[in-house]
Amino acid sequence: EVQLVESGGGLVQAGGSLRVSCAASGFISPHYVIGWFRQAPGKAREGVSCFSNSDGSTYYGDSVKGRFTVSSDNAKKVVYLQMNSLKPEDTAVYSCARSRDGTWTLSLNGWISWGQGTQVTVST
Repeated sequence: EVQLVESGGGLVQAGGSLRVSCAASGFISPHYVIGWFRQAPGKAREGVSCFSNSDGSTYYGDSVKGRFTVSSDNAKKVVYLQMNSLKPEDTAVYSCARSRDGTWTLSLNGWISWGQGTQVTVST
């Protein structure tokens, strides 16, 4: 089975940067699609970014476009989310998951192998 583990969260001041990681263990298809999600207190979980290893394509939510960048290291089986120009509203638990069918979807039930999440807190 595939297991995903997030790391790299922490406390950062507004305007700062942080990089979180999603490390995969076990077998994962070379056509994998990994999505990043976040959930703030009292709010629903939302999609943040997505990376497709099939063609290297990326997707970003409107609220993070121009500030966040997703990338991967295939040798290490890690997907990174570089977060720049952080805002207090970016504060949330960031989680990664694997697409069930290898495609991007807005439906949360299309994602499996959820990691435990890593806390990102942006102070004013």
